[in-house]
Amino acid sequence: MLRVSGTLSVSRGSSHLLSLFTHKPFISRRRRAAQCRLSQPSGVHYCKTFLSLRALLPAAPTKRTFVAISPPTWCSVMPLEGNCRFLLLYATQKGQAKAIAEEISEKADSKGFVADLHCLSQLEEFDLERERAPVVIITSTTGTGDLPDTATKFFQEVSGILAPHHYAHIKYAVLALGDSTYCYFANAGKMIDMQLQQLGAEHFYATGYADDSVGLELVVDPWIDGLWDALKNVCQEQNKMNGDGERMLDTSDGSRTNTREVENPGVSTVIQLLRIDTTVSTETEDSNTTSESLVQDTLAAGSQEPGPVAAWVQSEKQLSESALNIPTLPIEYLNVQFQKDAEQNSTQEWFSLASNLTVFQVPVTKAIALTREDAVKTALLLELDISNTSMTYEPGDSFSIICPNNGSEVEYLIQRLGLGDKRDHIVELYIRPNSKKKGAHLPDHIPKRSTLQFILTWCLEIRAVPKKACLRALVEYTSDLREKRRLQELSSKQGAADYNRHIRDFNVCLLDILRSLPSCHPPFSLLIEHLPKLQARSYSAASSSRYLPGKLHFVFNIVEFPSTPVQPIARRGVCTGWLAQQVTAVLQSYDSEAAIGDCLSNEFAPTQVSIFRRQNTFFRLPIDTAVPIIMVGPGTGIAPFIGFLQNRQKQREENPECTFGEMWLFYGCRHHDRDYLFRNELRHFLSNGTLTQLEVCFSREATVQKPKYVQHLLQHLTHVVTKVLLSENGCLYVCGDGKNMAKDVTTTLTEIISEKLGVNTLEAMRVVASLREENRYLQDVWS
Repeated sequence: MLRVSGTLSVSRGSSHLLSLFTHKPFISRRRRAAQCRLSQPSGVHYCKTFLSLRALLPAAPTKRTFVAISPPTWCSVMPLEGNCRFLLLYATQKGQAKAIAEEISEKADSKGFVADLHCLSQLEEFDLERERAPVVIITSTTGTGDLPDTATKFFQEVSGILAPHHYAHIKYAVLALGDSTYCYFANAGKMIDMQLQQLGAEHFYATGYADDSVGLELVVDPWIDGLWDALKNVCQEQNKMNGDGERMLDTSDGSRTNTREVENPGVSTVIQLLRIDTTVSTETEDSNTTSESLVQDTLAAGSQEPGPVAAWVQSEKQLSESALNIPTLPIEYLNVQFQKDAEQNSTQEWFSLASNLTVFQVPVTKAIALTREDAVKTALLLELDISNTSMTYEPGDSFSIICPNNGSEVEYLIQRLGLGDKRDHIVELYIRPNSKKKGAHLPDHIPKRSTLQFILTWCLEIRAVPKKACLRALVEYTSDLREKRRLQELSSKQGAADYNRHIRDFNVCLLDILRSLPSCHPPFSLLIEHLPKLQARSYSAASSSRYLPGKLHFVFNIVEFPSTPVQPIARRGVCTGWLAQQVTAVLQSYDSEAAIGDCLSNEFAPTQVSIFRRQNTFFRLPIDTAVPIIMVGPGTGIAPFIGFLQNRQKQREENPECTFGEMWLFYGCRHHDRDYLFRNELRHFLSNGTLTQLEVCFSREATVQKPKYVQHLLQHLTHVVTKVLLSENGCLYVCGDGKNMAKDVTTTLTEIISEKLGVNTLEAMRVVASLREENRYLQDVWS
C-alpha cells in the first residue's frame, strides 16, 4: 500500500486515479491547442475515473461516501400540458448506444414525452440551428478514444462553427459509453460534450459516463430513471419562458447529491465504477410481471429434461422465489419473407460492414508460427501484399480485417431456427404495418437481396452477449416454464447480479442460450432486431512501409475459449480462429532452417482478406528523431515496436547526418524458448545500433533475482526511466493488455516518479497525467 499525506490509502492497482487529472477528452494536438482554455462540462458524473478529490477522501478511515446523481433542486415534478417533445440522438459503433436510445424512446410515451429519434449520421433529419426542444445524446466510443463512425460527420460540422454562442439556445444531456480499460475512457462523449459547451449549449441534466468493463447498466439504468424529471422541468421552464419570458435555471448551479456510506474495501474500489444500488421497489412503472403466478405455474407444469445444461441455467433459491421487475417487452417491428430461386446480390462480403470506407482485398503472402507448439498461446505472423492497392500506413497505425462468423456455428443456427431448407433463399425485410416502434427502419448493415447464409455469416454478430431486452424478447418464444422463468430472472432488475456474473462476464451468447434452453424457438426476425452488426477486428501494424514497401505485417494470438461449466462449448476467436484456419496449409515455422518464402513461391493459392485502414495518429514516433523513447510491449504488444524499429533503421540509413535518440525496449513473455517473439529481429536491431538496449523478462522462469513482468523491469532500471522522461523530455510507449499490464505499468511509473521527485503519490499522478497531456506517455491497449 502507498500512503498519501497520511489521509488516503492507494492500492497498487489504483492507476486509474490518474485520470482525475486528465478529465479533458483526448483530442489531436491541433484541436487541443485551441481548446486548452475551455472549462469542463459541469455536473456530477457517473464515472469511476472522474470523481472529485473531495469524493475520494473519506471522512472516516473505515467509511467511504459515494456520490450519486439526483435531479437538480429545481426538478420538482410539475404537470405538463400534452406530451413534451425532445430530440434524441445516438452515435453507435456496435449497436449499444442505439439500443439504449431506443429503450429511452420506447419509455418516453409512458412518461409523457415524444422522443424524436435519429442517428447522428442522419444530419438531414434534424437541425440544431433551429431546435428548441431539449436534446439528449447517447454516444459510444470506439478504438482507443475515437468517435464512432456515425458521429464523425456531425463532429466535423459542429467543430467548424466559430461563433461562441452559436448553440446558446440548446439545452442538452449526454450519456457517454466507454470502457475504462482504455486510456481515453468515454472520449467521444467528452468530445461532443465539450464542443457543445464551447458553442454555448447548456446542460439540463448531468452527464453520465457508463463503463462497459464493469457493466453499462450500473450507470445507464439510474441515469435514464433520473432523465424524466429533468426533462419535465426543462419543458416546464421552456413553457414558462415562452409564456412570460422567464429564463431557465442552469442545472450546474442547482444540482444536489445524495450520499450513502458503505464499508470501505479500499480506495482501489473507488477507482472502480460507482456501485449504484440495484435494490428497487417491486412496484415500479416498468414492472409488467411479478413472480407469484410464475412460480406457481412453473411448479405445477414441471420442466422438460434437456440433458446436461450450462451452470447459468440454474438460478439460486433466493432469486427463484423473488418477485421480479421485468422490463417492458420490446416491440417487434420486422417481417421476414424468404424468396426461392431469386437473383442474389453479388455484393462482396465487406459491403455490409464497411460501406463508407475504402476496403482493399489483399492476399496473405506469408504465415509464420512465432511460437513453439508447447507454448501456452499460439502467435502467428501474417504478411499481406498491399502493393497493388492505394493503401498507406505509418508505424503505430492499426487496420481492420473483415471476417466471417464460424461456419459450424452459422450452420447450427440455421438448423436450430428450423431454416435448413432456406439457407440459400433471398431474405426480404419489411417494417411491420402499423408498427408502434419509433424510428423503425431496416438495418443498414444487411444488404438488400442477401441470402440467409450470407446474413448469418457476414452481417450479424452471433457471438455477441445478448442485452437484457433480447432475453426479455426470448421469453415469449420459450415454452418450458422453468426456462421461461430463468430468462425473466436474467432480464429483471433483481437478476442484474446473475446477468453480470453468468452471462456478461463469461461472454455467453445466443448460441449458448439456444443450446441450453431447448424449448426456446425465436424467429429469424428477432435475431436481426437484437443482434448487432458483425464488427471488423483491428490489429496493430507490425512493420514499416519504408522498410518493407508494399507489405503489411501483423501479429496475433489465436484466441482460445476453453469449455467451462458456464460455457460448455470450447471456441476460438471469431477472427483469429478464421485466420488460423485459412493459413493452415501455408503455415511455416519461425525456427525452420529452411528459408521462409511466400505463398506464391510455394505454389499455394494465397488466401484473400478484406482490410481497411484505421489511422492511429497519436501512437506515432516523435517527429524529432533526437527524442529518446522507451517502449514497453509484452507478448504481441511488441507488434507496433517492430514497425518503430524498422522505420528508425531506415531513417538512420537514409539520414546518417541526423541525431537519433536512444530507443529502449522492455519486453516480456513466458519462456525464453517457446514464445519469445521476434528474437532474431531484436538481436539484429541491437547489433546495428538501432535499438539502444533490450530488457527481457520471462514470467514462468522468474526467480527472486530476476524480474517477472515488464513493470519489474522498469523498477529495475528506474534511473533510465527518470532520465528519459524527466531529464531528456523523452516518450514512453505502452502496448498490450489494458486490463492488467497497462495499469501495473502506470502504477509503477507513478511510484518511480514519486521516489525520484520526493513527492507524494497524488503529486506523482499529476506528473504522469501531464506526460499524457504532452503526448509523452502513450498507450495502445486492448481488453
